[in-house]
Amino acid sequence: MTTPEPTTHDPEPTTTHDPEQPRYEPPPSVGKLALWVLLFVVAAVVVVLGGLYLT
Repeated sequence: MTTPEPTTHDPEPTTTHDPEQPRYEPPPSVGKLALWVLLFVVAAVVVVLGGLYLT
């Protein structure tokens, strides 16, 4: 029993930039980015205050 050889006749990937299908995600909105930054800052403050409280 032999294994079938892989086919090399696959079409080349298209490199045209189709406006219907964006290649990457759109960048996050400014409000969403600000929310993530605020969440990170609040988490950092909680960690620092918790460390000060426990020492």
